[in-house]
Amino acid sequence: MPELPEVETVRRGLNQLTLNQEITGGDVLLDRTIAYPFSVGEFVNGIKNNAIATWHRRGKYLLAELSSSSGWLGVHLRMTGQLLWLDRDEPLHKHTRVRLFFGDRQELRFVDQRTFGKIWWVPPGVAVESIITGLAKLAADPFSSEFTVEYLANKLQNRRRPIKTALLDQSVVAGLGNIYADEALFKSGIFPETLCIDLQLKQIERLRTAIIQVLETSIEAGGTTFSNFLNVKGTNGNYGGVAWVYNRAGEPCRVCGTAIQRIRLAGRSSHFCFECQTLGGVRRRD
Repeated sequence: MPELPEVETVRRGLNQLTLNQEITGGDVLLDRTIAYPFSVGEFVNGIKNNAIATWHRRGKYLLAELSSSSGWLGVHLRMTGQLLWLDRDEPLHKHTRVRLFFGDRQELRFVDQRTFGKIWWVPPGVAVESIITGLAKLAADPFSSEFTVEYLANKLQNRRRPIKTALLDQSVVAGLGNIYADEALFKSGIFPETLCIDLQLKQIERLRTAIIQVLETSIEAGGTTFSNFLNVKGTNGNYGGVAWVYNRAGEPCRVCGTAIQRIRLAGRSSHFCFECQTLGGVRRRD
């Protein structure tokens, strides 16, 4: 599933390619991709003849502010969604779900193999959170001024759940997912099964710093592509080649050479180094 770096990579690409260009029409090939309004015709008519003023990101959501106060266009890529900027004559991929037409025969296509992705049009004068309800549940963005050590400590205190599981909770940290939770825990030297309640303040300080660092590094690399992710020009992300632990089970740790391990935790894979990561302040292998 695309996480914060992948969504941010798409946002930056969209801001380079689509701004101030009028949406001349659209074609919805899979009705259930449109989460709101419930009429596909109303969706197309709502966005038609409007330009995109700017794209924002909130957690893993993309939000396009339409010009002339014409509302918002919201997108969630979910597991396999892709937004691709293409020539209109480009042959349709079999998993194309929505097409938005622009001038010069360009279009923005939403391609989604698993069909979990969603698109919304929020009419003018309507609060975005009242339509895209997941936004109201999001925690602070790691790049916001709100994401302080005190904030993170408050979110984690008294929780008797593994830190890896907590980091996947969007009400704890917005935008973080399986890849970068593993990477941040490695960078901060914390074993994924460590209970939140057992974390010391210095560990939380390291964790906050590590979260920001791995996200910044991945954005610079254009995100991670292990299966479906592509940027708006159809290019893979490159972070996977420099990942510390994620998807590297059995390979040597880049720091100490110990083989990277993988376990299942709350139904998700967790990758770690026995030597470099600790449980409750004590080395896990001891």
